[in-house]
Amino acid sequence: MSHAFEKAGVPASMKALTIGLQSEVFALPAESVREILDMVPITEVPNARAFVGGVLNVRGKVVPLADLRVMFGMERTPPDTNTRIVVIEVDLEGEPTLVGILADKVHDVTEIAGASVEEAPTVGMRWRAEFIRGIGKRGADFIIIPDMARIFGPKEDREPSSAPDERKL
Repeated sequence: MSHAFEKAGVPASMKALTIGLQSEVFALPAESVREILDMVPITEVPNARAFVGGVLNVRGKVVPLADLRVMFGMERTPPDTNTRIVVIEVDLEGEPTLVGILADKVHDVTEIAGASVEEAPTVGMRWRAEFIRGIGKRGADFIIIPDMARIFGPKEDREPSSAPDERKL
């Protein structure tokens, strides 16, 4: 099974920060996390894409803020006391780039074993499978491992689509 994990572009085992987006748990590679912030003022960017609608000031640097709920066809909800911004470093076209990820909740840092991860199924998913590197299991819970390079990659790869209508599948 770890072969599918490695084929999905994730190492045989990874230390990950788990975050909540609505009722789902997502894993971000711990080594990419630079800091976790409480909500700070967001400067909206006119005519920006829906999933990166603003920027924030992180220690004097302008950092784009992404809402992965938009990419995964989830409902946007207003921030609450658990909302955090996870600042990560993503390799974009060979350049390390800081981006902020809006999280409904930050859970913990955990080890995800390769044997517990499988490739994302292409049928019955409510998210675009090309944005998922794999789906892991921790106990009875699933952990979605997003493909941050693809999400933040070339414009044509980032267009959100609505969730598939499972009744048609």
